[in-house]
Amino acid sequence: MIHRLRRAAMFVVAMLLVVALWEGYKAIGPAKGGDVLGFGILPRTNDQVMPHVWSMVTGLFDPAQRQGDQTVLSVVLGGAWYSFRIALVGFAGGVAGGMAIAVVLTRFRLAERAILPYLVISQTVPLIALAPLVAGWGGKLQIGDWVWPKWMSAAVLGAFLAFFPVAVGTLRGLKSPNAASLELMDSLAASWWRTLVKLRFPSAVPYIVPALKLGGAGAVVGVVVAEISTGLKGGIGRLIIEYSRQATSEPTKVFTSIFGAALLGLTMAAIVACIDLALMRNRPKESAS
Repeated sequence: MIHRLRRAAMFVVAMLLVVALWEGYKAIGPAKGGDVLGFGILPRTNDQVMPHVWSMVTGLFDPAQRQGDQTVLSVVLGGAWYSFRIALVGFAGGVAGGMAIAVVLTRFRLAERAILPYLVISQTVPLIALAPLVAGWGGKLQIGDWVWPKWMSAAVLGAFLAFFPVAVGTLRGLKSPNAASLELMDSLAASWWRTLVKLRFPSAVPYIVPALKLGGAGAVVGVVVAEISTGLKGGIGRLIIEYSRQATSEPTKVFTSIFGAALLGLTMAAIVACIDLALMRNRPKESAS
């Protein structure tokens, strides 16, 4: 309990430190930016580009439209909720796909040598270039009365970024049991599948949990980038585009949409933390380290 309170307190302190650094630089930084060793790397501090933190917070309660009852906060939360559901689908798909790939690579060494390099190469493909292709292919997919929904393209891209760390982490974990343990299972005439379930997967849990954290973050990034690239309406990515167009007249709106994206990431991190707590709760400390 004390450990959790300490972590919560550290989070609050970290947020306050970010606010202090932001306001501190705004107070002493150049309004039109500046150069360091001839490079223009100092950002501008005028209210048009770098508004005060309290202006961003109060901007959440401004009307989203001039003639409307919805506030910016309700619109941002709605967009974050829409993107969260897509990210959750992508995360689940990425976890299932990554674990399935890891099992296959563990079972067949030849498959590991043949497939693993291509998995690494797949992560070098720019997501912003891949998103329109996936959306275009999905738009032509129809099976009977079922038509590919537009949001599914964003979920696929979220799964694309989520599966790789899960596959690598699970593969490493499945290979972690020592030779003596594997020989014991062989001496008991345990099948490969039973060894996988009873020995390899329990041993892989400390490796899978960090991979899930990376996979959750990847799913969120993939969905937001996909929404921006494909123009998918309803999500936080679309709001970032729309509010960026209003940056000249209402600069705080841009940051409110960024707050929504940050909330989306924190929510996904909280879900992974709950999974971590459930999986590691009854494990001995030496196994969890």
